[in-house]
Amino acid sequence: MSRIRGAAKMSIEKLNYELENMIGDSGIKVPGLGVIVYFDGKEIFSKFAGCRTLEPAKPVTCDTRFRAASVSKMFTIFAVMQLVEQGKINLGDDVSNYLGFKLRNPNYPQKKITVRMLASHLSSIRDGKIYSAPPAVSVREFFFPNGKFWEDGAHFAEEPPEKFFAYCNLNYGLLGTIIEAVTGKRFDLYQRENILRQLDTRADYLPANLDRKDFEMLGTIYRKKNPQGIWNEFGDWFAQIDDFNGMQPAKDTLALQNPYDENFNQSCDLKNYRVGTNATIFSPQGGLRISFEELAHALEMLMNGGNYRGEKILSSDSLKEIFKPHWIYDGSNGDTCGGALLNYGLGIYSIDGKSSNRVCKNHEINLVGHVGQAFGLLSGLFFIPNTGSGFVYMMNGEALQEDADPRSLGTFGSNYIWEEKMMNALCNFLAEKFYS
Repeated sequence: MSRIRGAAKMSIEKLNYELENMIGDSGIKVPGLGVIVYFDGKEIFSKFAGCRTLEPAKPVTCDTRFRAASVSKMFTIFAVMQLVEQGKINLGDDVSNYLGFKLRNPNYPQKKITVRMLASHLSSIRDGKIYSAPPAVSVREFFFPNGKFWEDGAHFAEEPPEKFFAYCNLNYGLLGTIIEAVTGKRFDLYQRENILRQLDTRADYLPANLDRKDFEMLGTIYRKKNPQGIWNEFGDWFAQIDDFNGMQPAKDTLALQNPYDENFNQSCDLKNYRVGTNATIFSPQGGLRISFEELAHALEMLMNGGNYRGEKILSSDSLKEIFKPHWIYDGSNGDTCGGALLNYGLGIYSIDGKSSNRVCKNHEINLVGHVGQAFGLLSGLFFIPNTGSGFVYMMNGEALQEDADPRSLGTFGSNYIWEEKMMNALCNFLAEKFYS
């Protein structure tokens, strides 16, 4: 199913073919996908193909919602920056001031860790195996030797704060906890009232709390990995997350989300949760369940100077802070995730069309945005600065194991092959529009 609004016929036919060719059952094929494309401030194309669930088979549509993975980080930053505008958070503050305990890398006990460092992944904090902890414990349990999730100090780096970039999901669990601490509201509820509704979405971090009709549109994420951890691209698809068989969980229940230790993804309820102690349970780094149409609303806001259809979501100063590269790779000052990340702002980064992480083979197209990768889901929200042009996409499965199978790697850049194929097709489509 596709929607077309005033685009060139030849480009549309080619793009339709490339997207449809990504649907399949093995290799680099995916069970389902969707894209929405903007040019010059207007939606000009969208396509939804394949299945959001396989048993029973249900199609992907514009209203299908998936767990969007790390694209969710942007929404956490939107809330942080609104609170900065209100004077409730200062990016340069020691996070200890908000968390209620002194957080220091024990290798650098005199060096404070700031809110800005969390948001830009310069904090010297690391994920370890577990970064989403049960609601009964505090995030303090990650950071002290007597803590349940200390992991022999795995949550701290040898490098000092501010000097070395390393992508870390736990940073955003802490940002979510800070949001709770300064607002007195549960992270998911605060996001719903102050970000998600402002962007005219019905998105949520808890499938249990979606409206019934939105829950029915929730898609499942798949991999060709069985419960014993064995991959077989010619075998069955196995549901990895959000496989509810039509049965919505009880209100205010959730499952922890730890991709590095999937045995620790236990279900919990929030009856005794204390706000401001542990927002990692809501997965501020990746747990937003959002539809394609709703994700495009965030794209519109970012392309329109912080405004969404007449409502001011973020100030121009906030956007400058978000887009500004707080880290730029100099050859030794960070982990680039295989070359995919060469700079980072606040929950967002830039792709230089001439760089090793470019996503368009035949055109130099610069992009700003973020990808998501978790449990087999691949997502992205990107725009071309100062053009009103960009796109969102989500794909809900992988038949090959990332990194371990060489076919998972891109052919001309540093991104995974699924991202490369998707974004190369979308960028070529936009390039034709620019040059036509």
